[in-house]
Amino acid sequence: MKLSIVMPVLNEAATIETALGALAPLRARGTEVIVVDGGSADDTLELAKPLADKVLSAPRGRAAQMNAGAGVATGNVLLFLHADTRLPEQAAPLVLEGLARSGRAWGRFDVRFEEGGLLRLVALTMNLRSRATGIATGDQAMFMTHAAFDGAGGFPPIALMEDVALSARLKRVSRPLCLPARATTSGRRWRKHGLLRTILMMWRLRLSHFLGADPARLARDYGYAP
Repeated sequence: MKLSIVMPVLNEAATIETALGALAPLRARGTEVIVVDGGSADDTLELAKPLADKVLSAPRGRAAQMNAGAGVATGNVLLFLHADTRLPEQAAPLVLEGLARSGRAWGRFDVRFEEGGLLRLVALTMNLRSRATGIATGDQAMFMTHAAFDGAGGFPPIALMEDVALSARLKRVSRPLCLPARATTSGRRWRKHGLLRTILMMWRLRLSHFLGADPARLARDYGYAP
């Protein structure tokens, strides 16, 4: 079993070296690291090249970028990692051995935020909700067999909620493997917009997505439009 990590990036020059440096021990033990740029206007591409196995460009948008990375991945297990998320120690064996032992086709890690305070409660509710619904998000470092990813058709080409949509497809194959080891992610979005406001916005966006709202409109409401 071989793991390929796919990281979609956009204008991450300030943090890309730290993000990829954290993956160096995994690379040294055979994990493939693929960076997919969505048209950065800074030095993200140049900084990433010495620190990744493959660096490529794709149309802007996480779904398109992650699908492009999966298309060149040689691992039979894929893990999709945000640039502001750090994997727990021993992430590769946790994923590979966990999938093999459980017979599941996909899964995710629990998540925690770099910051403490009320964000600890937010992380707790995210993890509990994920266990209850079988839906994972990008912050939880989703992983899956390459075969399951291909069978599900990859990430749907939508501007937002691509992780939720793919989770719904993968649930038809198996329940997710919920690893209690924690991926650590940044709370910068929550700090920028305010904790309560962000929680309410995310609930509204998820409900609108469930009710069939246009993902492009939801992306604009979220402040992200490829």
